[in-house]
Amino acid sequence: MFAEGQFVLGTFASNCSGGMSVTKVPERWVNSWDNNLKLARLLDDAGIDFMLPIARWIGYGGETNFHGGVLETMTWAAGLLASTQNINVFATIHTAANHPAVVAKQIATIDQISRGRIGLNIVAGWNEPEYKALGLDLPAGHEERYAYAQEWFDVIKALWSCTETFDWDGAFFKLKGILGDPRPSRKVPILNAAGSGEGRAFAVKNADFLFTPAIDLSRSGEEIAALKQQARDVGSKVGVLTFSHVVCRPTEKEAKDYLQHFGQDNADWAAVDNLVRLQFAHAHSFPHDLLALIRDRMAAGHGGFPLVGTPEQVAEGLIALHKAGFNGTTLSFVDYAEEFPYFRDTVLPMLESAGIRRAVTKAAKAA
Repeated sequence: MFAEGQFVLGTFASNCSGGMSVTKVPERWVNSWDNNLKLARLLDDAGIDFMLPIARWIGYGGETNFHGGVLETMTWAAGLLASTQNINVFATIHTAANHPAVVAKQIATIDQISRGRIGLNIVAGWNEPEYKALGLDLPAGHEERYAYAQEWFDVIKALWSCTETFDWDGAFFKLKGILGDPRPSRKVPILNAAGSGEGRAFAVKNADFLFTPAIDLSRSGEEIAALKQQARDVGSKVGVLTFSHVVCRPTEKEAKDYLQHFGQDNADWAAVDNLVRLQFAHAHSFPHDLLALIRDRMAAGHGGFPLVGTPEQVAEGLIALHKAGFNGTTLSFVDYAEEFPYFRDTVLPMLESAGIRRAVTKAAKAA
């Protein structure tokens, strides 16, 4: 994850029913353990850098109840890391639903299982129906959400660094005689998706990677430069990642026809509208002035940057993201395990030729 000069690639949401496509087509992603394990091994062998899950407790309704079925992310990550060799896997954790002392020990344990390949994606909270489902109250203001998240992560950092028992007397946590043992063997990659001012201040201070949508690349360049400067201003460094949805076919017509088929003609529009409504009401992950314009993208790939066309066109889109200043992107497919091999065989070599990805050697695969 920290390799210099590498445009990092990962997958997103394969632990969730439907993946990132709010569609009714029968071949939509089935998030079974067997499918996730198959995908992880394909990605690992191809040199893909990471897998990133979404933590969810209730779905978005509609005919498919999009994201109604979700594999829990910490156990999902542990299982995948025990079954792979090189790929990084993140656990996505909501601060309000998980005690920091428990999370610190879980991550340290998986660090041993994976020999240092676990990452932590911190979510400060936004989805009010999920808070209600868990018997929690969603704080109305971002200030309180991120104040809580900051102390939550400060506790984790203390548990990962202190070698003697300590007390913690904070605004949200009161801990007595606690010690983190074991502790991670190396730096754990921290990821955070943020759109609000408070969220981005938290991300540039605490995260190694800030996750943000790429809707209009003409404004992404300025946004990324500002985020990296904001990080430098607080003595930090942050990489900026985005998320993309891939429809890669031998011809542009085949790709566009399939996008129309699953992302328009067979979209689960009731679930899409529930998703958009909740984003408007409680989250700042997407710029609100653009959210209404990307309803179609929400159906096709949860609002991700569209990479639709031939292998050459998909590679050009990824190179454009790199030129805009992104340090990497996640990828999603209607059926990850079925579609990724074509992407691997056709697009990855073009990215290597363009100099934004390194070729995977046999030695690296066996490492």
